[in-house]
Amino acid sequence: MSDGVIRNPWSVLRRHTPARIGLGRSGVSQPTSVQLEFQVAHAQARDAVHRPFDHTGVEAAVRAQGLPTLSLHSAAADRPTYLKRPDLGRRLDDASLAKIDALDQGRGADLAVVVADGLSALAVERHAAPFIALLRSTLGPGWRWAPVSIVRQGRVAVGDPIGHALGASVVAVLIGERPGLSSPDSMGIYLTWDPKPGRTDAERNCISNVRPEGLALEAAAERLAWLLNEARARQLTGVDLKDESVASVAPLDLKQSFLLRGEP
Repeated sequence: MSDGVIRNPWSVLRRHTPARIGLGRSGVSQPTSVQLEFQVAHAQARDAVHRPFDHTGVEAAVRAQGLPTLSLHSAAADRPTYLKRPDLGRRLDDASLAKIDALDQGRGADLAVVVADGLSALAVERHAAPFIALLRSTLGPGWRWAPVSIVRQGRVAVGDPIGHALGASVVAVLIGERPGLSSPDSMGIYLTWDPKPGRTDAERNCISNVRPEGLALEAAAERLAWLLNEARARQLTGVDLKDESVASVAPLDLKQSFLLRGEP
C-alpha cells in the first residue's frame, strides 16, 4: 500500500550529505516523517544553546589527564545576559581576574588552552577533554602548558585576556559553535598568537566543525599541532598564516562526478 509520498529524484544525493535535500512531498506539503525529523533537529539545536554547562565534569576530565585547571567565568552573569550581551562574554569577571592574578605557577607558558561553553555546551562536554588528550600526544613534550581554563558563558575573545594574564605565547580556545540543524555538538578551535585584549578575528586561525560526524578529533588535533608549531616559528596567526597541513584538493574529475553518473 502506498504511503502517499511522492519521491524526489534528488534523494539519491542524501547519501553524500546530511543536508535536507530531496525530501519528497505529500501533496503540496512535506512528508510527515520529514517534518517530524526537522522539529527534532530544531529542538536539539535550541537545547544545545540553552543547556547548562557541566563545567565541573569537563574540569574533572581534564584533571584526570594530569593537567591543572582554572575555573573561570565571563562578565556575563547568566545565560540570558550572555545571549543578549556578546561583549560581556568576551571579558572575564572580576573574581576570575583575581583568581589568575593569585596564581603562583603556570605563568609564561607556551600554550594556554581555554575551554568555553559558547553556543553549545554539549560540544565541549563531549569533545574538549578527548581532544586535549589527543593534542598533547600529537604536539609532544616541547610545549609548556598553562593551566587549562574552563570558562562559563564565554565567547571566543575571552581567550585574549586569559592568555595575556597567564603570559602565554599563544592561546587556543575550544568552544561550542552555533548549532546547526544537523550539528548540535560541533566544536570550534580558535588560535591566537600573543593574546591580549583587542585582538581581532583577522588575527586568529579557526578550525571548525570538530566532531565525529565532521572533522574527526584526531585530524583536528594534527591540524592544530601543525598551526601551533608554525605560529611559534613565525610568531603570528590569522590571515598571514595559511593552513598547509593537508594537501590541496585535486581538481574535480567531472567524468567521475556522482552528479553525472545517472545513479538510480
